Amino acid sequence: MSFAMSAVTSTLARYFGLAFLRAVVAVFVGVFLLVALVDYIELLRHSAGAQNVSAWLVARTSLYRVPQLTERIMPFAVLIGAMTSFLALSRRNELVIARAAGLSAWQFVAPAAAAAIAIGIFATAVYNPLAATLNERSKQLEMEMSGNKPQTGLQFSTTGFWLRQKSPDGQSIMNAASASDQGQQLAGIIAFTFDPAGVYQERIEARTATLMDGYWLLSDARVYGGDEPPRMRAEYRLKTNLTAAQVRENFATPESVPFWDLPGYIDAAEHAGLRAAGYRLQYQKLIAQPFLLAAMVLLAAAVGLRFFRFGGVQKMVLAGILAGFMLYVFSKVMDDLSKAELVPVAAAAWIPVLVGSLTGFVALLYQEDG
Repeated sequence: MSFAMSAVTSTLARYFGLAFLRAVVAVFVGVFLLVALVDYIELLRHSAGAQNVSAWLVARTSLYRVPQLTERIMPFAVLIGAMTSFLALSRRNELVIARAAGLSAWQFVAPAAAAAIAIGIFATAVYNPLAATLNERSKQLEMEMSGNKPQTGLQFSTTGFWLRQKSPDGQSIMNAASASDQGQQLAGIIAFTFDPAGVYQERIEARTATLMDGYWLLSDARVYGGDEPPRMRAEYRLKTNLTAAQVRENFATPESVPFWDLPGYIDAAEHAGLRAAGYRLQYQKLIAQPFLLAAMVLLAAAVGLRFFRFGGVQKMVLAGILAGFMLYVFSKVMDDLSKAELVPVAAAAWIPVLVGSLTGFVALLYQEDG
């Protein structure tokens, strides 16, 4: 008898787990396609004035950008997917039948929580590095798109990224319209050079700039100086005192660094005497991600296991979504406190996980045993 009951429990656990996975994948794919469509239309609008930019190039650029954009909404995809699967099981009275067979709510939740942890491990170990790599590739494609624009003094943006740097020859200020490879590859360059006394010397416009050892290598440069006509240079060396670690600190956001590369970035930043709080926080958050997704399952179970015949399902769903949103806001507040060095990095990454888990656990415990 116990063997038969164990077999039934195992079968139901697989069934509930697969139902949860299907719902989460459906939600995530739907959001992915929606974000891809919106991003493609927006990117197509921005590149409308560029020459020789094909729709396929724009589509590839957008497709490479979307994975990192959708990575941020993965906890919400798990939350919505879990609520959808639980409510579907309740609507079809499958939860009633399972309860009649002797299963508790914890046996409904355990397969979904285990699947959420597996999703989180995959997201951290595989999806995050892939998304970061594709995002870097999208920046290179954006540089290609901007490189197709005619090179004139009025074509380069004066917003973008700004760098102030020193060298034995004086100071220089450089603006880049776009950046890739963690800031070591720039495009759409405008640079102003000054002598050691601070007197203006030249203005340089270039298509791209690559950080080398002690200088930026500018390609397709046009140099303006004094009353002389502009001089064209295939390559131009602009000296700098910036190191690769310092450039990464200015250009590389922690979200753009793959999970497996974060320890190296943390060590490099610390050895260079730079702040590495952002990298350490991102590393801890990625480690905590599987447990955050499991916490979302607990929050969803607290509202999704309510039987339809009891009524009030809409209010419970709204409460679940509101709880997920509040947890997201709380996580962002903890991130800001950590970056301001008011809260330890590990606490900022793990406290939202603990708060979400305990909230869902207590609510589910109250419904089940209270």
